[in-house]
Amino acid sequence: MMILSISAAAQEKVMKILAVGNSFSRDAVEQYLWDLADADGKKCIIGNLYIGGCPISRHVDNARNDAPAYEYRKIGTDGIRVQTDNKRQNEALREEQWDIVTVQQASYDSGNYDSFSLLPELVAYIRARVPSYTKVLFHQTWAYAQTSDHSGFKRYGNNQMTMYRAISECSARAARENELQGIIPAGTAIQIARSTELGDNLNADGYHLDHLVGRYIAACTWYEYIFKNNVKGNRFAPTGMTKKQKRLSQKSAHAACRKGMFDKD
Repeated sequence: MMILSISAAAQEKVMKILAVGNSFSRDAVEQYLWDLADADGKKCIIGNLYIGGCPISRHVDNARNDAPAYEYRKIGTDGIRVQTDNKRQNEALREEQWDIVTVQQASYDSGNYDSFSLLPELVAYIRARVPSYTKVLFHQTWAYAQTSDHSGFKRYGNNQMTMYRAISECSARAARENELQGIIPAGTAIQIARSTELGDNLNADGYHLDHLVGRYIAACTWYEYIFKNNVKGNRFAPTGMTKKQKRLSQKSAHAACRKGMFDKD
C-alpha cells in the first residue's frame, strides 16, 4: 500500500495577521514584524487597513456604509508589501482566514474611554466575518513624547505618564468589556524602553515612532505576543541599529509581554 507523506513545507503554519488601524498600526507592523518572524523561521502574512488618525467611530462608519475608504497594505509570505487603494473593510476581513485581527483607538483618544462607545459594534462586525478561531486583540498604543506639541496631548495635561496610565486603563477595560482575547502591549514596551538608556528618544515627531528604534520595539512586542516566542536574541536588527539598541529594545518588548518584568541579564 502506498503511503502519501505531507511535506514539511505543506504542514508549515502561516500566521495571518490583520490590523484594523491607522498610522500607529503602520508604525508597529509594516516595517519590521515580518523580518523578526522570518529570522526565527516563522511564516506570516500581515495586513494593515490604514487611514491616518482613524478612530473607532470612523471604522464603524466605514463598516456600516461598506466604504471603499482604506489603503490596504499587505505583506505576503515573501516579505513584499503591496498596497491596494479604495479597499473595503469587509473585503479585507474575508480575503484571508485571519488568525489575528487587531483593533485600536486613535492615539489622542486612546486614554479617553468615552470615545470607545462604538467598539462593541466594530468587534461584532469583525467577528461576523472571520473564522471562529480568529483572535481579536486590542493594540495598546503609546503615550506621546514628553516634548510633544500634538494638540491631543493637552487632554492629558501634556504629561506622558498621565497619558500612558490612561491608555493602559482604557486598553484593559476595552479588552475586558468586549471579551477580546488579549492586549498587545506596545505602549507598555515603549514606556519601559524610555526608562532605559534609550531614553525618551523613540518618536519621529512627538507621537509617531521613529523609523529605527521606536518601530523596532513595537514590532518586537507584536512578534513576541503573537508568536509566543521570546524575542530576546532574535537575529534580526535593522541596518544602523547598535547592539545596545537591539538588546534594550528586545528586553523592553519582552518585559512588556511579561507584564512589566524587566530582567537584568
